[in-house]
Amino acid sequence: MTMKIFRRGTARIGLILALIAIIVFFYYISISQSSKDLHSKNKLTVSNHTNWSNWLNVNSNNDVHKAHKRKDISENIDDSLPDWNECSALKEANADINTKEVFSNFEFEPDWMKTKEYWDKDFESRYEKLMNNQQRPPLKIFITPHSHNDPGWLKTFVNYFQSDTRQILNLAVTKMPEFHNMTFIWSEISFLNLWWEQAHPSRQRALKKLVEEGRLEITTGGWVMTDEANVHLFAMLDQLIEGHQWVKTNLNYIPKSGWSIDPFGHGSTVPYLLASSGFEGTIIQRIHYSWKQWFAKNQASDFLWKPHWNTQKSKFNTMLTHNMPFDIYSIKHSCGPHPFICLNFDFRKIPGEYTEYSIKAQFINDENIQQKADLLMEQYTRTASLFPHNIALIPVGDDFRYNHEKEFNQQYENYKKLIDYINKNSATRYHNATIQFGTPIDYFRAIKERQNNKFPSLIGDFFVYADIFNEGRPAYWSGYFTTRPFYKLMSRDLEHNLRSLEILFTLAFNKARQHNLSNAFKVDEKNYEKIIQARRNLGLFQHHDAITGTSKVHVMRDYLNRLYESIQDTVKLQQQTIELLLQYPNENFQQNFIISELERDNSNRLPRKTASQILPDKNIDVVLFNSLTQERFEVVLLRVTKPNVKITDAQGNELPFQINPVFNVTEHPDTFARKVVVSKREYELMFIAKLPALSLSVFTLSYENDTNKFKMATIYCDECKDEGNEPTLFDIKQKEPGDIQVENFKMKLLFDGESGFLKSMTRHSMGRPIQMGIKFGAYKSAQFHSGAYLFRPESNDPRSAEKDVFETYRETKIMITTGSISSDVTVIHGAFLAHTVRIFKTQTYLDTAIFIENDIDFENPPKNRETEMFMRFNTAIENGVEEPEFYSDLNGFQWQPRKKVSQIGIEGNYYPITTSAFIQDKQMRLTLITTHAQGAASLEPGQIEVMLDRRTLYDDYRGMGEGIVDSRLTRHQFWITVEFFKAESDNEDKKYYNVPSLLAQHLTNSLNYPANIYFIEKYEESQQLNVQKSVQLLNYNLPCDLHLVNLRTLTEHNLPLFPSKSSLLIVQRFGYDCRLLNSSDDENDDSYGKICARNAGKFSSLKLFRDVKVEKIHRTSLTALKSYGLIKTFSSDPIEAMELRTFNVTFV
Repeated sequence: MTMKIFRRGTARIGLILALIAIIVFFYYISISQSSKDLHSKNKLTVSNHTNWSNWLNVNSNNDVHKAHKRKDISENIDDSLPDWNECSALKEANADINTKEVFSNFEFEPDWMKTKEYWDKDFESRYEKLMNNQQRPPLKIFITPHSHNDPGWLKTFVNYFQSDTRQILNLAVTKMPEFHNMTFIWSEISFLNLWWEQAHPSRQRALKKLVEEGRLEITTGGWVMTDEANVHLFAMLDQLIEGHQWVKTNLNYIPKSGWSIDPFGHGSTVPYLLASSGFEGTIIQRIHYSWKQWFAKNQASDFLWKPHWNTQKSKFNTMLTHNMPFDIYSIKHSCGPHPFICLNFDFRKIPGEYTEYSIKAQFINDENIQQKADLLMEQYTRTASLFPHNIALIPVGDDFRYNHEKEFNQQYENYKKLIDYINKNSATRYHNATIQFGTPIDYFRAIKERQNNKFPSLIGDFFVYADIFNEGRPAYWSGYFTTRPFYKLMSRDLEHNLRSLEILFTLAFNKARQHNLSNAFKVDEKNYEKIIQARRNLGLFQHHDAITGTSKVHVMRDYLNRLYESIQDTVKLQQQTIELLLQYPNENFQQNFIISELERDNSNRLPRKTASQILPDKNIDVVLFNSLTQERFEVVLLRVTKPNVKITDAQGNELPFQINPVFNVTEHPDTFARKVVVSKREYELMFIAKLPALSLSVFTLSYENDTNKFKMATIYCDECKDEGNEPTLFDIKQKEPGDIQVENFKMKLLFDGESGFLKSMTRHSMGRPIQMGIKFGAYKSAQFHSGAYLFRPESNDPRSAEKDVFETYRETKIMITTGSISSDVTVIHGAFLAHTVRIFKTQTYLDTAIFIENDIDFENPPKNRETEMFMRFNTAIENGVEEPEFYSDLNGFQWQPRKKVSQIGIEGNYYPITTSAFIQDKQMRLTLITTHAQGAASLEPGQIEVMLDRRTLYDDYRGMGEGIVDSRLTRHQFWITVEFFKAESDNEDKKYYNVPSLLAQHLTNSLNYPANIYFIEKYEESQQLNVQKSVQLLNYNLPCDLHLVNLRTLTEHNLPLFPSKSSLLIVQRFGYDCRLLNSSDDENDDSYGKICARNAGKFSSLKLFRDVKVEKIHRTSLTALKSYGLIKTFSSDPIEAMELRTFNVTFV
């Protein structure tokens, strides 16, 4: 009968349409009601499930995440995806929970804050009602033993392994076979690898057996438990790949669930990466105390974390996420809402240890088991009442736990007695509850089954993290966004060099293989181990106590030495790969003729440029490697000993250049007065190089009889000559009184004549000045409340919170340097600050942006004590009156709107940035692009500021036990762009997902991945070299919005230190805002957008690389543990804006 209704009869069709209309009507009523429930401020809801709107079905592991299902993904994707060369504005995704909107409505100092526990009479009342609800499903408990192992914090990575971690893993593989139903989890693969290398084969097999049985779950499987605020996308993904490849190779295991319990706040990048890797769920812990209470109140601690932008593939990038409902992952704070009761159930009692739990806890015996079981179940049932499904995951562990055999026995034997008793008496005493040892994957599968895969959706993130541990008042963890910037920059330096090496090595190694260049092949094979070590050193530093700067001084020094060693190795290996790629395949392979332009004396200092000596009979060839897959204009700065020079490109064309002074600062030995001197031994050669996409280009420096007087920059400086007034080649003039002005073809900058700081800019196409003042200042740290982790000014009144950062550096020196290619203004405040603002005159898109460089040295303590130094931009941009808003990036991958919340002070409104931030109104946008992670804020309308460095003499009582006094001279570099929006129609949908422009994205990549500079230098004059002047490594142009994240050689499966012929090609199609106009209205303007339009890039043919042949390419999951089948073209499944994708490329 049903079939007949669908087959014929218009009346029946009408009836069906009417039924559909009724269903839709009730659906929208349910959405409206759900929304009311969500935002209700009244009593807590009592229900068997939460009535969230916008259910999003995430299929279980048996369908979505299996490879044979995923490879048919293209069948479900709309073919109307835009062309590569089209741009449409991204829209914000719809979700049940938008963290920005919810967060701004929190009560940040509720009554319960003094007790440090949000569980109040309302929660107790709801709990009692739920206990009497016969329809509520029975309680289910998963007890999860764990040990959180930091790869460095109070001890170094190796010291922790030797003192604790090795014993923990040894005990796990020894005791768990005895304890047949005990489970355990492990996350840090860096430690697991170290243990595996030293473990007896019998222990290796025991571990593998536990993993196969599902009793020891590898959670997340990254090299470390990564920080989520400071880490750039490349390093975050690379450490995940390194860990996953290790786990697959050694354990034949694919991680299924995430475990991120100790990073200080959580962003939405890690969930995206895990979802794209095929995970089923992930667990987070440290979020703002108000979020803890809100999730508990709304029974929403299990949610679907979606990308912030609207995407057709959201279900493949959405992560089921479990928020641990209480403060921290210790047993005291995990069993239920009352820590003083939970202390009874930490059974660790080690002779010589006296702790709050060892004193309070009593072992379970026949006399106390009923009372203890009842007490424990009261906490477990309260915990489960915070969820609609009545299932609770209870972690049993803490930092470096289970490092004694006694604890393994004590925790297991006592919990086993409780589990057995509760299960035995379940029907009579515990409402048919079940309790067992389990792992996170058990929890996720149980809640999916009970909730029918329906959970609320969420967009946004969980920064800034705040706790109320110590004093029952908020403490904001926003200091570590900036702490120890020298280390953060070193991490990015290694990232840049490792990425360049990965690309060069993959292509050079396979070229050597395919052309039978045996010597080169052997060199590459021999050195591959150093690449593995560089990956692991970079990965280790992404640990949440490393890149954050929150480890003890000697531990930070150990990290620094590892970074430095790998930077040195990657630079040397780049030299070897470039030597192979530059030589013709049929030539005798020559070695040791490529050297880096940078000298790195030690890990504590900035690298120095090598000065080239050009003689009449000696030319110098300079090799530039462009690691980007887009053509670029690069500002190249070289040091030369004489200005008698000319420069030619690969085709022999002479290039315009500019000779700039090198300023030396001398200090009088008695008076300590500082004097700026123009060097007569070194000069800075500046030229603009046009570099093809992914290429090696050779430029030649040769001797010129003329001193190039017309190429020499003009210097305006009052005190820039030697005392003896020795002649200089530069034209040095006295600085005129009044304000300072520099300009190029696009803009004019105005600087204050007294301070030397920028005041305004004028776009020539507009004719009116735009306010853009730069100010340096500092907040005075609140002693014992501001440290490595926390940031807290002494006052939250903006007028009294700031201090004069130049209080002890009153002597100001201003130098103006101007020439045919650039003009800049430099301000020096003693040893403390050298600040340069530069504009270019290249007739390229570089002329539309402003370059800033700050050299900052806090000197030795006690100078600059309790100082939180910032650089602030004051503009007329109307980004909010009472609640200014700005946009900060997350890991260089996505952007989050940040609206000022006045109730939480300055420290609560500082957010992490990794590559960029911007403020905007309806007319214009100012974008700040940076080289490294730091904190940023918009505290007043029209303002955006970034924290530059911090020094706090006192500890902030979050475990490190030290202040931050080991500052070093650090170089900060920025690009600033000012762009204007196109006029929009009034009826256009305004709910955009805001991202940088195409130009800003390109400048970001150019700043983070500058051209690598090398010299060709024969080790003896008789050496015959025949090298190519230009080597392009791509067969065709790629689109401007397609970024090559990495081209990473995979390791041979059975030879763990040797490279294979397969590599991971990881690409990202970044989103960009196409509502922004080109840099000017001039049709002849060579803007970046027009360059991209002319190139008309594509991503289609598998013949992507020159000189190397590809055998086959597989589409894979993000970390390449799952294959989704062979592809015939890259364009068979279009890549959406913002999407990351991985291919496994097998070379012939």
